[in-house]
Amino acid sequence: MISIVLVEPEIPENTGNISRTCACTGMPLYLVGKLGFEITESRLRRAGLDYWDKLTVERVPDLSVLTERFGEDKFWYFSSKARRSFADAAYPSDAFLVFGKETKGLPPELIAAHPDRAVRIPMRPTLRCLNLSNSVAVAAYEALRQHDYFNMQ
Repeated sequence: MISIVLVEPEIPENTGNISRTCACTGMPLYLVGKLGFEITESRLRRAGLDYWDKLTVERVPDLSVLTERFGEDKFWYFSSKARRSFADAAYPSDAFLVFGKETKGLPPELIAAHPDRAVRIPMRPTLRCLNLSNSVAVAAYEALRQHDYFNMQ
Protein backbone atom coordinates (compact mmCIF):
# COMPACT_ATOMS: atom_id res chain seq x y z
CA MET A 1 0.00 0.00 0.00
CA ILE A 2 1.37 3.37 -1.00
CA SER A 3 1.21 5.99 1.77
CA ILE A 4 1.23 9.78 1.89
CA VAL A 5 3.36 11.62 4.45
CA LEU A 6 2.94 15.32 5.21
CA VAL A 7 5.72 16.92 7.25
CA GLU A 8 4.42 19.86 9.30
CA PRO A 9 1.51 20.84 7.04
CA GLU A 10 0.31 24.38 7.70
CA ILE A 11 -2.93 24.93 5.76
CA PRO A 12 -5.97 22.95 6.92
CA GLU A 13 -7.73 23.10 3.54
CA ASN A 14 -4.74 21.46 1.83
CA THR A 15 -4.61 18.68 4.41
CA GLY A 16 -8.37 18.25 4.09
CA ASN A 17 -8.12 17.91 0.32
CA ILE A 18 -5.22 15.48 0.69
CA SER A 19 -7.22 13.43 3.19
CA ARG A 20 -9.98 13.15 0.62
CA THR A 21 -7.47 11.96 -2.01
CA CYS A 22 -6.16 9.40 0.49
CA ALA A 23 -9.67 8.18 1.33
CA CYS A 24 -10.58 7.80 -2.36
CA THR A 25 -7.37 5.92 -3.17
CA GLY A 26 -7.11 3.89 0.04
CA MET A 27 -3.75 5.44 0.90
CA PRO A 28 -2.88 5.91 4.58
CA LEU A 29 -2.02 9.47 5.58
CA TYR A 30 0.75 10.24 8.08
CA LEU A 31 0.92 13.70 9.63
CA VAL A 32 4.42 14.38 10.95
CA GLY A 33 5.53 16.92 13.52
CA LYS A 34 3.86 20.17 14.48
CA LEU A 35 0.73 20.99 12.49
CA GLY A 36 -0.24 24.55 11.62
CA PHE A 37 -3.84 23.83 12.68
CA GLU A 38 -5.95 21.64 14.91
CA ILE A 39 -7.36 18.43 13.45
CA THR A 40 -10.75 19.41 14.87
CA GLU A 41 -10.85 22.65 12.88
CA SER A 42 -14.05 22.87 10.87
CA ARG A 43 -12.17 23.92 7.71
CA LEU A 44 -10.16 20.69 7.72
CA ARG A 45 -13.23 18.51 8.21
CA ARG A 46 -15.20 20.50 5.64
CA ALA A 47 -12.46 20.02 3.03
CA GLY A 48 -12.54 16.26 3.73
CA LEU A 49 -16.35 16.31 3.58
CA ASP A 50 -17.91 12.95 4.39
CA TYR A 51 -14.71 11.01 3.68
CA TRP A 52 -13.04 11.59 7.06
CA ASP A 53 -14.33 8.29 8.51
CA LYS A 54 -13.00 6.38 5.46
CA LEU A 55 -9.45 7.62 6.03
CA THR A 56 -6.57 5.94 7.86
CA VAL A 57 -4.61 8.77 9.45
CA GLU A 58 -1.80 8.66 11.99
CA ARG A 59 0.05 11.45 13.78
CA VAL A 60 3.75 10.91 14.41
CA PRO A 61 6.18 13.25 16.17
CA ASP A 62 9.09 12.92 13.75
CA LEU A 63 9.84 11.48 10.31
CA SER A 64 12.45 9.17 11.83
CA VAL A 65 9.66 7.30 13.62
CA LEU A 66 8.29 6.23 10.23
CA THR A 67 11.62 5.53 8.54
CA GLU A 68 12.69 3.34 11.45
CA ARG A 69 9.37 1.48 11.49
CA PHE A 70 9.06 0.87 7.75
CA GLY A 71 12.60 1.15 6.36
CA GLU A 72 14.29 4.19 4.86
CA ASP A 73 14.45 2.74 1.34
CA LYS A 74 10.65 3.01 0.91
CA PHE A 75 10.59 6.80 1.31
CA TRP A 76 10.44 9.17 -1.68
CA TYR A 77 10.97 12.86 -1.03
CA PHE A 78 9.13 15.41 -3.18
CA SER A 79 10.76 18.80 -3.59
CA SER A 80 10.96 21.50 -6.23
CA LYS A 81 14.71 21.49 -5.46
CA ALA A 82 15.25 17.84 -6.47
CA ARG A 83 16.86 17.11 -9.84
CA ARG A 84 15.07 13.91 -10.81
CA SER A 85 11.55 13.92 -12.26
CA PHE A 86 8.93 12.06 -10.27
CA ALA A 87 7.88 10.33 -13.52
CA ASP A 88 11.32 8.73 -13.85
CA ALA A 89 11.07 6.97 -10.49
CA ALA A 90 9.84 3.41 -10.00
CA TYR A 91 7.85 3.46 -6.76
CA PRO A 92 7.58 0.22 -4.80
CA SER A 93 4.05 -0.92 -3.99
CA ASP A 94 4.69 0.02 -0.35
CA ALA A 95 6.25 3.43 -1.04
CA PHE A 96 5.88 6.44 1.22
CA LEU A 97 5.50 9.71 -0.71
CA VAL A 98 6.80 12.51 1.52
CA PHE A 99 5.89 16.19 1.18
CA GLY A 100 6.99 19.22 3.20
CA LYS A 101 5.15 22.19 4.61
CA GLU A 102 3.58 24.69 2.25
CA THR A 103 5.91 27.62 3.02
CA LYS A 104 9.27 25.84 3.04
CA GLY A 105 8.92 22.33 1.65
CA LEU A 106 11.20 19.61 2.97
CA PRO A 107 14.53 20.56 4.59
CA PRO A 108 17.32 20.86 1.97
CA GLU A 109 19.54 18.51 3.99
CA LEU A 110 16.88 15.78 3.73
CA ILE A 111 16.82 16.13 -0.07
CA ALA A 112 20.63 16.19 -0.22
CA ALA A 113 20.86 13.06 1.95
CA HIS A 114 18.62 11.08 -0.43
CA PRO A 115 19.43 12.15 -4.00
CA ASP A 116 18.27 8.83 -5.51
CA ARG A 117 14.84 9.15 -3.88
CA ALA A 118 14.39 12.91 -4.10
CA VAL A 119 12.05 13.82 -6.95
CA ARG A 120 10.31 16.86 -8.37
CA ILE A 121 7.20 17.49 -10.40
CA PRO A 122 8.28 19.39 -13.55
CA MET A 123 6.97 22.91 -13.94
CA ARG A 124 7.93 26.24 -15.46
CA PRO A 125 11.23 27.49 -14.02
CA THR A 126 9.93 30.97 -13.22
CA LEU A 127 7.34 29.74 -10.72
CA ARG A 128 7.95 28.57 -7.15
CA CYS A 129 5.84 25.41 -6.77
CA LEU A 130 2.47 23.74 -7.16
CA ASN A 131 -0.15 23.75 -4.44
CA LEU A 132 0.55 20.96 -1.93
CA SER A 133 -2.76 19.15 -2.42
CA ASN A 134 -2.29 19.22 -6.20
CA SER A 135 1.27 17.88 -5.86
CA VAL A 136 0.09 15.01 -3.67
CA ALA A 137 -2.65 14.11 -6.14
CA VAL A 138 -0.26 14.15 -9.12
CA ALA A 139 2.30 12.00 -7.27
CA ALA A 140 -0.26 9.61 -5.79
CA TYR A 141 -1.84 8.82 -9.12
CA GLU A 142 1.52 8.30 -10.83
CA ALA A 143 2.52 5.81 -8.13
CA LEU A 144 -0.87 4.10 -8.42
CA ARG A 145 -0.61 4.00 -12.22
CA GLN A 146 2.69 2.18 -11.94
CA HIS A 147 0.89 -0.55 -9.99
CA ASP A 148 -2.18 -0.78 -12.22
CA TYR A 149 -4.24 1.18 -9.67
CA PHE A 150 -4.31 -1.82 -7.30
CA ASN A 151 -7.97 -2.65 -6.57
CA MET A 152 -9.44 0.61 -7.83
CA GLN A 153 -12.05 0.95 -10.56
